[in-house]
Amino acid sequence: MVPLPDAPSDPLKCWLNQEHHHYLRPEDSDFPASLREIHPVPVHLYLTGHLPLLQRPMLAIVGSRRASAQGILNATAFARALSQAGLTIISGLATGIDAAAHRGALEGCGKTVAVMATGIDRLYPSENRALARKISEQGLILSEFDFGTPAHPWHFPHRNRLIANLSLGCLVVEAALDSGSLITAQLALEQGREVFALPGSIHNPLARGCHQLIREGAKLVENITDILNEIPEYGGKTGKNPVSFQENFSLVPPLSTFPSVECLRLWQNMGELPMTLDRLAKQSNLTMSQVALMLTSLELAGHVAWLSGGRVQRLVHPHPGFP
Repeated sequence: MVPLPDAPSDPLKCWLNQEHHHYLRPEDSDFPASLREIHPVPVHLYLTGHLPLLQRPMLAIVGSRRASAQGILNATAFARALSQAGLTIISGLATGIDAAAHRGALEGCGKTVAVMATGIDRLYPSENRALARKISEQGLILSEFDFGTPAHPWHFPHRNRLIANLSLGCLVVEAALDSGSLITAQLALEQGREVFALPGSIHNPLARGCHQLIREGAKLVENITDILNEIPEYGGKTGKNPVSFQENFSLVPPLSTFPSVECLRLWQNMGELPMTLDRLAKQSNLTMSQVALMLTSLELAGHVAWLSGGRVQRLVHPHPGFP
C-alpha cells in the first residue's frame, strides 16, 4: 500500500485510494533514479496508470503547439515506429506535436508517458481529455505539482526538466525559435542526453528552431535508425551492433491511394509549401473549379490539408502501409 502524504485533504485521499493512482517520494524505491539527481528534486510525484513504465527506456518527442499538418504526421509516424522498436515515448500532453507523439505511441505498442504542468487532477489543455484518459489506461501520466494546482506559465519549464531527465534522448519535430520545446532540448543536452531534430523547409518558421539545434550539434534525423543507433540500448555509441530498423519515409505514397492520375499530378505539382487555390490553378494550368474538385478528393484520401488563409498543403505519410 503506497503511503498517503501527511494530512491529505479529503479529495486527494479519495483520489489516491482509486485503482492505478500512485504517490511517490524520492525515498521510495519506485521513484526514478534520474530525478534524484536534478535540482530541485521533485518533492513528490502523483501518477495515474502503469507505474512500471517509469523504469522503461524512454525517448522524448516534443515540438510546437501550433504544428503544421505535416509536422503532426511526422510526429505520429516517428512515435509509432519508435514505440514498435521498444521505446516508451514521453511528452508533455500539450496540443500539436506532444499530442501527436502520444497518439503515435499508443498506435504502436501503447507505451507512452505524459508529464503534466498542473496538478494531476487539473488537465490542461482540456481538449486532450480523451487522449489523457487513453494514456492513463495504456500508459502513465505524472505530475510533481500538488493536487488542484492550475496551469501557470512558469510551471512548463519545471515539466520540461522532468521530461528531459526521464528520457534517453529528445527528438524535436517542429519548433519556432521561441518554442518551449527548445528548453526541453537544452535541458536534455545539459544532462548528457542525445538531442535529435527533424529538418524542414528554410521557408517554414516552424523549422527554424530545429535548424538552430542542428547547427549547435543536434543530430539531423531522417528515419528512426538515425535515433536508435545513437542510443546504447539499441547498439549506439557504446553498443556493439548498430540496428538496421528501416522505416519507409517515401515521398510518394502508393499510386493506388490516389483518386485518379490527375489528382496524383496535381499533388506532385504542389511542392512542400502551402499554396492558395488560385496559385495552384495557375501553376497547374487548370481552372479553379477543376482544382477545387481534385483537392476535395485528395483531402478525403488524406493527401492534402487545408490551412488558415485559404491555403492548402501537400501531405506525406511517412509510414509503411499508407493510408
